[in-house]
Amino acid sequence: MIADHAFELFGEHAFLALPGFTEAFGTTLKIEGLNPAGSIKLKTARGLVEALERSGRLVPSSALIESTSGNLGIALASVCAAKKYPLTLVTDPNANQASIRAMRALGAEVIVVTERDANGGFLQTRIDCVRRRLSADPNLVWTDQYAHPANPASHRHSTAVEIMTGFGLPDWLFIGTGTAGTLMGCVHAFRDVGGPTRIVAVDTVGSVTFGRAARARHIPGLGSSRPSQLLRDDGSFIKVLVPESETVRTCRQVARRYGLLVGGSTGTVLSAVARLAPAIEPGSRVLAVSADLGDRYLDTIYNDDWVAERYGSEVLRDEPDAARPAPVRRKDELINHA
Repeated sequence: MIADHAFELFGEHAFLALPGFTEAFGTTLKIEGLNPAGSIKLKTARGLVEALERSGRLVPSSALIESTSGNLGIALASVCAAKKYPLTLVTDPNANQASIRAMRALGAEVIVVTERDANGGFLQTRIDCVRRRLSADPNLVWTDQYAHPANPASHRHSTAVEIMTGFGLPDWLFIGTGTAGTLMGCVHAFRDVGGPTRIVAVDTVGSVTFGRAARARHIPGLGSSRPSQLLRDDGSFIKVLVPESETVRTCRQVARRYGLLVGGSTGTVLSAVARLAPAIEPGSRVLAVSADLGDRYLDTIYNDDWVAERYGSEVLRDEPDAARPAPVRRKDELINHA
């Protein structure tokens, strides 16, 4: 395939086995970072922009605006550069500096807000900034990844289909939960086909998405300081919360054991796999969605000083017993386990 635009290039069927990650069953990663924007969010960005185009909300004089913690901003900047739409991105201090530089290199205006919201995060502050900009400029259009149905639809018709055709129906599917777009798209798609797949929604401790108390968080990608507008918690999926210190340990172990630098959300979903391992039947086919790779986290997750300052030097220990996630031992711990 020779693409006309960079945003048309995807590593649709990149699956990587992780031998020995758990003892009783095989664990496979669906690698989503092998595209020009470097993350699964390229699907979301393309879906949002093209949905706005089909609706007629985008005209030649339009400019776009969005709130982002990093990956969607880079993806939108890539799509908007190719489609010639001016773009403003509102982010916060938790965004990786490499991501902010990438957004600007792709032509986006980047605003970094620094005031925390009522839950101690930055999301509501970013959204308030977006709304002020919208009020001041009638040509601005908000892609609104947090509420637009094109977000889950893009994953229902791409990510879920790629899993089914490239991997088959997994027994267990682990998905990181930020806006909940990928999660809900896959939930609907797998519900349509039936089958045995149990879906696990994975989030980080400190996020309010699953109704838990807000805490300070440092790793972008997963988590939210306000409830998701896309999440429909109907009991059809399992929910797991993972501490950020565990995310860091898992990312660094995967790098040294498998030669793969993974991003924060990948470390989080793999930590959830390890936590639920005692509840998963031996021989099960387990698939975890890897939203991005680790090159954007070299100054954070893979930086010893950054890690020690936020989580303590014990997180840097390499002994297997120190880095092994705490397992779930009873089935009643599956829901909202932290």
